[in-house]
Amino acid sequence: RSIHSSLAIEANELSLDAVRGVIDGRAVVGPQKEIQEVKNAYKAYDQAGRFDPFSIDALKRLHSVMTDLIIAESGEFRHGEEGVFDGDRCIFMAPPAKRVPSLMEDLFSWMNREKDDLHPLILSSVFHYEFVFIHPFADGNGRMARLWQTGILCAWNPIFQYLPIESQIYAFQPEYYRAIATCHNEGQSNSFVLFMLEKIDETLDMFLRQTDSSDSLISQYVRRLLDAMEYDVPYSANRIMELLHLKSRETLRKNYINPALEMGLIIMSNPDKPTSRNQTYIKR
Repeated sequence: RSIHSSLAIEANELSLDAVRGVIDGRAVVGPQKEIQEVKNAYKAYDQAGRFDPFSIDALKRLHSVMTDLIIAESGEFRHGEEGVFDGDRCIFMAPPAKRVPSLMEDLFSWMNREKDDLHPLILSSVFHYEFVFIHPFADGNGRMARLWQTGILCAWNPIFQYLPIESQIYAFQPEYYRAIATCHNEGQSNSFVLFMLEKIDETLDMFLRQTDSSDSLISQYVRRLLDAMEYDVPYSANRIMELLHLKSRETLRKNYINPALEMGLIIMSNPDKPTSRNQTYIKR
């Protein structure tokens, strides 16, 4: 989910199911560049918790993994100028390329000075914003910023390797870019730090709900249902019955669907029409 969301933020249109297919080595129909982006991101995220997030050399090495076969400057700081455009209008101009090495040295020096005193949640969020502002690479800056924040958090607590914070960013993408723009205008990272802390808190809340719900209060039926479903994939009642080898819709509704809905473990795609023939269920 982290890989799908982080790529989707940057306009990769492969579905979550297609992303899983690429990772599983299945044949997937789609633009070759987008398929390669998935392969690269999977390799990069697979190293989360194992690279040194306070090392520029590690950053360049992981960027070469993230952008392998996609750009010529893979693993190198950019040599050209970069900006963000809305049509023909430039809405943000990154610092000149000649300043990138010194700006990145300053950023990593600051991190290494502050890492023992500044809380990792704040440190990683400040880094995320400053990285996006510097825009050090020709491509893959957003992906690397999100991966690196995960890496910093994993160095603090390994649980973050399994929390899809990127999914929350993707779900609130306009707010993500709005927070970045606000910081550009204000010349400080406060708004972005607050945004990221909110999204991390929401991700942790979802994780805790799932953890609390995975105790003995969950019936064997709901466990079977959750095991059969992938996250963020809509399932019709007929499809769930096939997966669980059920013959009775009443059994499905009473023992599986309704308890999972009540616990907030799944949601309906069309909650206003719970009995709709087109109703599907999504694991949260």
